[in-house]
Amino acid sequence: MKARILGAARKLFGEYGFHGATTRMLAREVGIDISTLHYHWGDKQNLYEAVTTDINDEIGKKLIEVEKKVRGKSMRTRLEVAIDVMSDYFFDYPEASNLILFSNFSKTRPDEIMDRTMSIYTSNIALAMGLAPNKEDVSPQANARVLAVSNAIMNFTSGEHLFRPMLNVDRKAYIEVVKETLKFILIPAFAKNES
Repeated sequence: MKARILGAARKLFGEYGFHGATTRMLAREVGIDISTLHYHWGDKQNLYEAVTTDINDEIGKKLIEVEKKVRGKSMRTRLEVAIDVMSDYFFDYPEASNLILFSNFSKTRPDEIMDRTMSIYTSNIALAMGLAPNKEDVSPQANARVLAVSNAIMNFTSGEHLFRPMLNVDRKAYIEVVKETLKFILIPAFAKNES
């Protein structure tokens, strides 16, 4: 039951944000009484924290997967792999990008869970991409470059309902167009000094 509630919460928080999703909506989605929801998770904040922790853990695992695949490779290869792996993750779990964007860009933010982990992830990505000599010495420019890649992927994922009809393609073609476009723009910018 706890896992079913967590799954429904991911979906609804990803669709409506923390403040838009209500406990009544969550209980209705799972087909349970609100008291059952509170029994398993306490208040909405506890459930939201569990959802964001779950997503952070998944993203962390994906970044480790990327890091293993790109270690020692050229910048071009590192970016190709990172764009493919992270795009696949966010297209498979669009609620994750929605939740991150809601959490970070809404005026009424419920907490700073994402803030604490995003800076760690950004440093790890910068290191894996060869943009920093170590995790402790990551420049603002390196962080901004990592954020540019992450934001581009998340915006294409979260904006699929708007962008895909504009491109007049099915979902599979949309995902391929997004990956190709990101590579077309980002790889030359990042790999320009590579010989």
